[in-house]
Amino acid sequence: MKSYKTPSASKLIARFDNQLLDILLEDLRNFRAKNRFKPSNQRVVAQQTLSAA
Repeated sequence: MKSYKTPSASKLIARFDNQLLDILLEDLRNFRAKNRFKPSNQRVVAQQTLSAA
């Protein structure tokens, strides 16, 4: 009889984690490429972080 060797659970989890990370990083790169900050947006963010003390 032929025996089939199944991959261990830890190998499957590591493979899944790597694939998920690749997908998320690709999505992040696409998001950053589409949503570049404009100088006006950076000024708004800077004003929001200043305290009124």
